[in-house]
Amino acid sequence: MDSGNQPSHEEAPPSSFLCRAAGLFTRDMHLCGEWVKRQSVVIQLLDWIFRGVAQVMFVSNPLSGLLITAGLFLQNPWWALNGLLGTLVSTVSAILLGQNREAISAGLYGYNGALVGILMAAFSAKGSWYWWLLLPNVFMSMLCPVVSSALSSVASKWDLPIFTLPFNILVCLHIAATGSNHPYFPEVDIQQNNHLHHPNDSFQRLNLSQIFLSVPVGVGQVYGCDSPWTGGLILLALLLSSPTICFHAMLGSAAGMFSGFALAAPHRDIYSGLWGYNSALSCIAVGGVFYVITWETHVLALICALFCAYMTSASSKLMSVLALPACTWPFCLSTLIFLLISSEIPAICRLPLSVVSYPEENRRYQRQLKASEQAQHSQQSSSQEEAPLRENGGPSVQLDFTLLQEWAMLELNGVFLMLRSRGPMPALEPESLLGLSVLQPMQEQNWPVLQSLLVL
Repeated sequence: MDSGNQPSHEEAPPSSFLCRAAGLFTRDMHLCGEWVKRQSVVIQLLDWIFRGVAQVMFVSNPLSGLLITAGLFLQNPWWALNGLLGTLVSTVSAILLGQNREAISAGLYGYNGALVGILMAAFSAKGSWYWWLLLPNVFMSMLCPVVSSALSSVASKWDLPIFTLPFNILVCLHIAATGSNHPYFPEVDIQQNNHLHHPNDSFQRLNLSQIFLSVPVGVGQVYGCDSPWTGGLILLALLLSSPTICFHAMLGSAAGMFSGFALAAPHRDIYSGLWGYNSALSCIAVGGVFYVITWETHVLALICALFCAYMTSASSKLMSVLALPACTWPFCLSTLIFLLISSEIPAICRLPLSVVSYPEENRRYQRQLKASEQAQHSQQSSSQEEAPLRENGGPSVQLDFTLLQEWAMLELNGVFLMLRSRGPMPALEPESLLGLSVLQPMQEQNWPVLQSLLVL
């Protein structure tokens, strides 16, 4: 066998190997998901749990979930433990309820349980390592797939996601049922929030370092964490999966921060990221996850983040009257409003839920869809142009792409030059050249066209 015809793998540049290796750990780690399907149940559960932790930020990457979990342990190990327990219970409950296995493996039935576990521990007045708190944590996390399935049956009529609505409902239900005076599960007393402007909160007293850190802190507050190191690890996890999601997370958090200054919010609330996390989630959702990323949807995502900041101010005041936290209600309400927009602008294209992925893959899907539509349109137009010719008794011979390709192959193999060297071409029959392998697929109706090409 001639080794000269074999492709040389040694000549491949080292950068290609690095890109392939990086592709195994970035985006949604699809190859890892296929490998996990052939492994034991324990490995599958670990993959689903870490994907569920990452799905809070619209990311289905177990390595990203592992980095986020490390950030949670850095903030508070007790919170991280409750979050992992909530994700596990919610995922197992979805399996027992017979929910869609693909959705379970993508972590879509785990992220609400993760938030329920973390925030129930964060709002508990008993502090860390109060083991009795695991009982309501398990119960509420077990209800997450039930509420998710019920809401999905309603939202599917409009092809809308349910976001973190199950988390909002269950956490508010638990806090309202227990309160701050419960003997076993007391909650932090939530005071009425009027957002009164503190006299010392002036622009002359702004802390630039705190303003800079409020962006990653706002991203970390999605998980209830106010540590900039935790926010930095979460941003690194997002960058690993999708740079577009990472950018819009920072953009949304910054938009919420500046909106807080514009609405004269207390500086301590802004610095602690309470004005950034809902806007960050809204900006991610509109900026490439549920819409194909274009400059129009990029602007739309920024507007949604600003609108969500106003929604945060209003909802926090209303919820504090009931001694309830705002949670992610502003994100859910504002983003659902923007997903229901109807527009005649082709660039503002909302994707069906069945094909939603990370922004880069959504962009690739949209390009493939446009290419297939253009090919179908050109095929229909060509068939419409041929119809009048057939009706008028015109030539029925078609010079299609297959015939031209066959003729080009004849020229490359030297057959065309050999035939021309013999002088004028006689009248040839189709059977005289049917022995050539390149002419096997040729139909007899295309023979006159090929014969006319050979005479040229």
